[in-house]
Amino acid sequence: MDNVIHAIQDEYADDYVWCYGCGRLNEHGLHLRTGWQGEETITVYTPLPEHTAIPGFVYGGLIASLIDCHGTGSASLALHRKNGHEPGYEVEPPRFVTASLSIDFMKPTPLGVRLKAVSILEEVHPKRWKIHVEVFANNLVCAKGMVDAVVMPKSFV
Repeated sequence: MDNVIHAIQDEYADDYVWCYGCGRLNEHGLHLRTGWQGEETITVYTPLPEHTAIPGFVYGGLIASLIDCHGTGSASLALHRKNGHEPGYEVEPPRFVTASLSIDFMKPTPLGVRLKAVSILEEVHPKRWKIHVEVFANNLVCAKGMVDAVVMPKSFV
């Protein structure tokens, strides 16, 4: 992914990196990567021709995946930082799963353009975060979303 040097997804243990959106070991996945940009989080991705909805425009499911994985990665970054750590250190970050996801599509998203998801984070509880996401294409907001992310239950391990 462009411009994200220390992505939180790079820190996840190999047992948990199979997600289609952000799993680095999923050979068919998107390999989305989320990092800090100041006090906001950022994920960038350029959709491929197979992400077409109608000629020239991105399939909405890709936008949903971008918002979803960006949101859980952002929550992991936020809690990791709150715990005194940053990506690139030897401490494994917390993992999050999506409790709810909402998306408003503001305008059609052009295909072949670098997309940028940017977030502002809101801690609701030590194990629950709301991530407010905007997805930009050519510096225009094409989608807005909200991810309600919770620390991954121990039963998932």
